[in-house]
Amino acid sequence: MTKGQAGYYSLLAGLAAAGAAAAELLGGWDSLLQILVTVMGADFLLGTALALVWKRSPKTADGRFESRAGAKGLFRKCGVLLCVLVAARLDVLFGGEGYVRTLVILFFLANEGFSVLENLGAMGLPLPPALKNAFAALAEKSGALGGEQPPAQKK
Repeated sequence: MTKGQAGYYSLLAGLAAAGAAAAELLGGWDSLLQILVTVMGADFLLGTALALVWKRSPKTADGRFESRAGAKGLFRKCGVLLCVLVAARLDVLFGGEGYVRTLVILFFLANEGFSVLENLGAMGLPLPPALKNAFAALAEKSGALGGEQPPAQKK
């Protein structure tokens, strides 16, 4: 094995260890967390595409892409994961079965899901009512709305 290969494999091993440690801190790499991370990634990519291609970003004055707005979005996504981490640690502290973590993930999944739907709508894609209703039910289940209508369904 060459030095380059050894370095490459060491880097991969380090990244794998860091990913495993992060997943453990977040309460495990279960389907809830996988779905949340997937929807967060989709939201970020759709928001970026909306700004770059359609120039309709609600995050900037002229709707165009700005790296500052993208960075803010990434920091918000990190904030979501930090909330999940805190919820997972609270579950450990209280000896629970993951109820706090589950509710936090459902809350953010509903918010991220509505953001994905808003981005798709801004791109001109017709949205199936079943998808809107699924995220509305998720938001209701998690208490995400506090009695308000979901953003994608406000009139």
